[in-house]
Amino acid sequence: MNDPFSPKKKSQSWSKLMEVDSWIDSSIYNMFASAGDRWESITVFFRRFRVYGYKKLMVELACESLTIGLAGFVLLLALALPAFEETEKDWRTQDDYSVIFLDRFGNEIGRRGVLHNDAEPIDSLPDYFIKAVMATEDRRFFDHWGIDPLGLTRAMIENARANSVVQGGSTITQQLAKNLFLTNERTLERKVKEAFLSLWLEFNLSKKEILKLYLDRAYMGGGTIGAAAASEYYFGKNIKDVSLAEAAMLAGLYKAPTKYAPHINLPAARARANQVLTNMVEAEFMTEGQVISARRNPASVVETAGQESPDYFIDWAYEEVKKLATGFPTRSLIVRTTIDPGLQRAAEDAIESHLRQYGEIKGVTQASMVAIERGGAVRAIVGGRDYGASQFNRAINARRQPGSSFKPYVYTTALLNGFTPETMVVDAPITIRGWSPKNYSRGYSGRMSLTRALVKSVNVIPVRLGVRMGRKKIVDVAKLMGIKSPLLPNPSMPLGSNDVTVLEMADGYGVFMSGGYQTGVHGILQITDTSNNVLYDYEKEAPKPKKIIDEKVIAGMNLMLSQVPEWGTGRRSAIEGLKSAGKTGTTSGYKDAWFVGYTGNYVAAIWYGNDDFKATNRLTGGNLPAMTWKKFMTYAHQNIDIKPIPFLKDQKVATAKKNAKRKNIDANSAEAPVLGVRLKPLPNATKRMLLDIENSLRSAKRLKQSDQIARATSAEAKQPTLPN
Repeated sequence: MNDPFSPKKKSQSWSKLMEVDSWIDSSIYNMFASAGDRWESITVFFRRFRVYGYKKLMVELACESLTIGLAGFVLLLALALPAFEETEKDWRTQDDYSVIFLDRFGNEIGRRGVLHNDAEPIDSLPDYFIKAVMATEDRRFFDHWGIDPLGLTRAMIENARANSVVQGGSTITQQLAKNLFLTNERTLERKVKEAFLSLWLEFNLSKKEILKLYLDRAYMGGGTIGAAAASEYYFGKNIKDVSLAEAAMLAGLYKAPTKYAPHINLPAARARANQVLTNMVEAEFMTEGQVISARRNPASVVETAGQESPDYFIDWAYEEVKKLATGFPTRSLIVRTTIDPGLQRAAEDAIESHLRQYGEIKGVTQASMVAIERGGAVRAIVGGRDYGASQFNRAINARRQPGSSFKPYVYTTALLNGFTPETMVVDAPITIRGWSPKNYSRGYSGRMSLTRALVKSVNVIPVRLGVRMGRKKIVDVAKLMGIKSPLLPNPSMPLGSNDVTVLEMADGYGVFMSGGYQTGVHGILQITDTSNNVLYDYEKEAPKPKKIIDEKVIAGMNLMLSQVPEWGTGRRSAIEGLKSAGKTGTTSGYKDAWFVGYTGNYVAAIWYGNDDFKATNRLTGGNLPAMTWKKFMTYAHQNIDIKPIPFLKDQKVATAKKNAKRKNIDANSAEAPVLGVRLKPLPNATKRMLLDIENSLRSAKRLKQSDQIARATSAEAKQPTLPN
C-alpha cells in the first residue's frame, strides 16, 4: 500500500508544473523574438524607400493631404447620407395620370401626368438634338463618371474670359440628381449631396438611361416637363420630327426655361438657339456649313402656344387630384380648378414688382402668397419668383417661422378662456428658464388692453398669456384652425418660433373671415373623364365646413385685428374705403417677413425671405409684405360685391381723428396713421422750412465710406433685436 503522503509523488507533480511554465515562457519569448525579426526585416526593406531633403517634405505633405482628404471625404459622405434615403423610394416610376387642368371659367391652363413621360426612346430621337443638348450642357457626358473636373475647369476659364457666367460646371448627371432628389437651393450641402448622388446614378444606370431621364424630367417652360412635351407645345410636332433650328431652340431651354421660352420672348429664344449652334461647332459635333441653314432660318412657334401656366398652383392641384383619383375607373382626367387667372396674375405682379423695386435694397430674393376666397376656394398661389429657375413651391412646402403673425392664435385662445378685448394686461419683464423676451421698442408700457397689445404687437404679453393659460391650449387652438405643421409648446412658441407654411397661415386666418367656420381650403371643383362623365364634384362630395370657434370670440378677434391696418404695425396694408384686418410678422434676425390679412371676401398670406435663410436688410412684415397685400387686395376687390367682415359692427374705415382718439394721442403726432386718410395741408411756413432743410441736405458734403460704416454700426447697435 502506497503512502499518500510520500515525498516522491509530490515532487513529480511539481515537476510537471515546472514543465508547463517553462513551455509557456519559451513560447512567449519565441513569439516576440520572431515578431522582432519580422519587424526588423520589414524595417530593412522599407529603408530603401527613405527620402531626405525636399523629397521628404513632399512625402510628408502628401501623407497629410491624404489623411485630411480621407477625413473630409468621410465628413462629406455623412452630409450626403440623408439624400440617399430618397433613392430608396420608387423614383423611376412616374404617375400615369393624364390630367388637363382648367381654370374656374373652363379655360385650359396646363397639363400634368403622363405628359411627363410621353417621350420617344432615346435611340429614335434626332441625332442633332442629342448633340445640341450635349454641346450646351455636358460635352464630355460619355467620358466622365458623373462629375467632370475637366469640364468644370473649362467652364471656369470661359466664364473668366467673358466676365460672366456663360457656361455651367454641372454635368447632365448632376442636373438629373438635382431634378430627381433635391431642390434648387444654392448651398454647399446641396452641392455635396448632388455630387454623391451623381456618382450613385452613374453606378446604377447606364449613360442612355441617365440621358433619357434628363430629357424627360427637366422643366421646359410653358408648363411642360420634358423635351417631347415641349416639342408638341412650342412647335406642334413630335420630337422625332423637329428640325435642327428647332432642336437648338429646345436645347437652349435647359439653362433658363422661363427666360428663353419662345412663346414669351422669341428673340431671346432665337439668340439662345444661335449660341447652341455655335456650341455644336466648337464641340466639333457639326461643322459651320451644316448649321448655317439653321442660323439663317431660325425656328418659329405655333400660334396655339398661349400664356404662361400657373405652374405652382397646378403642381399643388395635381397632388390633390392624385389623392382624389385613387378609385377612378380611368386615369385620363379633365379637372376644373378654383384658380382665377386675373387674381393669379395680380398676385404674381404684386410680388414681382415689389421684389424688382425693393428686393436688392431690402436684401430679399424670394416671396410666396396664397389667396383664398370666402368658402375656401384657392384663387391664387405664388410659390416663388420664377418657376423656371426653381420648381420648389414655397407657399405649400416651405416651412418658415411666422413671427408675430402667429399671435392671433394666442389671443384667440385667450378669448376662449375668459379674456375680452378690453381685458387689462401688464407689459412687464418676464423670465422663463433663463429666457427673457424683449419688445421691439426695448421698453415696457405697463398696463394696457388686450387690443392694444395685439395691435402694437407687444411681445411680452403673448408670452405671459402662454404661461397663464398653458401653451398646450394655444397649440390645440392653432391645430383646430388649420395649422398642420408640428408645434412645440416651448416658451417662445407664442411669438411664432415654430415653422409653418403660407397655406396653413391663410387657412388659419380664414376662420376669422368665415365667421368661425373651417376655411374648407380646396383647389378642385370638378373632375371628369374625357367623355365628360363627372367623377368628382366638390359641392356634392366635400364635407360641409364645421363651426370651430364661438361667434363671440370671432367678433372680438375681428375687432382687434381690424385695427392693425388702421393704427397698428400693418398701416401700409390699409386700403382706402375698404375695411380689412390682419397681422404682421417678423422673425428675430429679420430672416422672415409676413403679412396675413383678410376682408369679408378674401384672405391672403404673404411671406418674404431668402431660400438660404440669410437675413434680410431689416425687412419687417409691415413693409413689403403689407405693401404687396395692399396692391393685390386693391385689384381683387374691383367690381365685386364687398362682403362685411363677420360680426364687426363698425365696417367703416376709421379716420385719423378716430384712431387718435382710440390711442389717446393727437391726430397730428408722429404716431397718427398715414395711409388711407386725408390729413390737413401743411402751412406755407412749414413747407418753406422743409424745403430749406432739403436743400441743405442735398448740398451737404458727402460722408466718407468709413464714416458711413461707423455711423451705421453705431445705429445698428441701438436697434432692438426682437422685431414684430
